[in-house]
Amino acid sequence: MPRKFLVVVDDSPEFESALRYAARRARSTGGHVVLLRIIPPAASDAHWAGVREEIERQTRAEAEATLSGWAEEAAERSGSTPVLVIERGEPQGCIRKVVAEDPDIKILVLAAGSSAPGPLVAAVVKQGASFTGRKLPVTIVPGELTEKEIEDLA
Repeated sequence: MPRKFLVVVDDSPEFESALRYAARRARSTGGHVVLLRIIPPAASDAHWAGVREEIERQTRAEAEATLSGWAEEAAERSGSTPVLVIERGEPQGCIRKVVAEDPDIKILVLAAGSSAPGPLVAAVVKQGASFTGRKLPVTIVPGELTEKEIEDLA
């Protein structure tokens, strides 16, 4: 089975560097990109159940639209159709779940901004191999890399 590169799709400016790097690596190794969009956990107030359900529906629709947009770019850059995954919960738990369910995911690709690492990068640095729940390399891509630099590295 071809190796898969997991990229967490968020709204950070450096996310695109992680996607470009993962797609380039997937192309050069015959692999695939897995795009994971994480939806924050839902509130559990039963009094507002109807409102909560509508918010959850809208949030899921937004996540699907976001993934669809990035899927086109990932496919073009990697040469293969990406796997799209939406999970609800805390980011680290969602990443662990996705990694546990797909043994073909071989690398988690994250990007870091130049001013400060995001919460996922900080968690990786702090927790090391236990971050993903199994032994899985994590590649942290500098967010300010140019297209040419990514091509040279990947």
